[in-house]
Amino acid sequence: MMIVDVALGMRAYPIHIAPGLLGAAAPVLGPFARNQRLVVVTDESVAALHLQTLATGLPGIRLEPIVLPPGEATKDWAHLQLVVERLLELGVERSDAVVALGGGVIGDLVGFACSMLKRGCRFVQVPTTLLSQVDSSVGGKTAINAKAGKNLVGAFHQPVAVLIDPAVLATLPRRELMAGYAEVVKYGLINDAAFFARCEANGAALLDGDPTAQIHAIAHSCRAKAAVVAADERETDDIRALLNLGHTFGHAFEAETGFSSRLLHGEAVALGMVQAFRLSARLGLCPQSDAERVAAHLAGLGFTIEPAALGLSCTAARLVEHMKQDKKMSAGRLAFILARGIGQSFVSRDVELADVEAFLAEQLTG
Repeated sequence: MMIVDVALGMRAYPIHIAPGLLGAAAPVLGPFARNQRLVVVTDESVAALHLQTLATGLPGIRLEPIVLPPGEATKDWAHLQLVVERLLELGVERSDAVVALGGGVIGDLVGFACSMLKRGCRFVQVPTTLLSQVDSSVGGKTAINAKAGKNLVGAFHQPVAVLIDPAVLATLPRRELMAGYAEVVKYGLINDAAFFARCEANGAALLDGDPTAQIHAIAHSCRAKAAVVAADERETDDIRALLNLGHTFGHAFEAETGFSSRLLHGEAVALGMVQAFRLSARLGLCPQSDAERVAAHLAGLGFTIEPAALGLSCTAARLVEHMKQDKKMSAGRLAFILARGIGQSFVSRDVELADVEAFLAEQLTG
């Protein structure tokens, strides 16, 4: 087993990574089972695939499952209320630890519910998608979506542990693996050119199910995320903001597609990262060859890299309006994560939205 520590002082916690860990979870989750009981929140798809495996890995511990519908639509006010009310019915106390078994939707929703319940109870992340294993399960960002945009209502609430079983990735369709892979590539594009080169060499193998490639990517991504979170937990120094590379563009595309299965979050991030590098090149910040290299890698693996290919009926101005709902908006200025090259991302608050609109208008027409 590999253990990555998230160094946050009194709120530090371990990330446990090992194939088969879900079916042997007792050493990690057992200490959190008060009165030999654990409340597990999951969704219907994950429950069918993994709930029994988790139960087998926790002999002598009674699981109390709360099973929700799958999909991004579950990350809303109604399901937040449902989870909170159900946790109260089950008598969950602040000293308990609720288990979030699922992808990013479940992790975000459960974490937010636990941040509010009795002014904060503990929870454990057990991510079951590549995206949640390499990104959303680590760092304590929890949220639900609002009509105005994605993840606009939430709280920082760190888990007490993260349990990652790379073997569960074998149950994912390739599209879900690709969505997670976008977040893997992101760590290379932010500040690790050597890791991006490794992604270029091993990305196809990872998506084809190579366990060595998957485990290396997960562990490296968790270490990178843990280091950023330890340095800037609440995104006050622009360090953690770099993790939003591709997200400002991506969230706008997601909003325009209704946060639906038409465009998965990771697919939107991949598309957004391409746009961030293209805009950087257009502004003279980044070599055009680097922007082309990013686009070529993602396109070569099957990602949609052209906004025009989404078939959107909206204008560039409408996409910019979506961007204005971004949480990084301050004093009327939007922070963009741009790049001076691969592995050289930075935060810029000097980009004029008129220039972004003109850039997007070109991208939308192909």
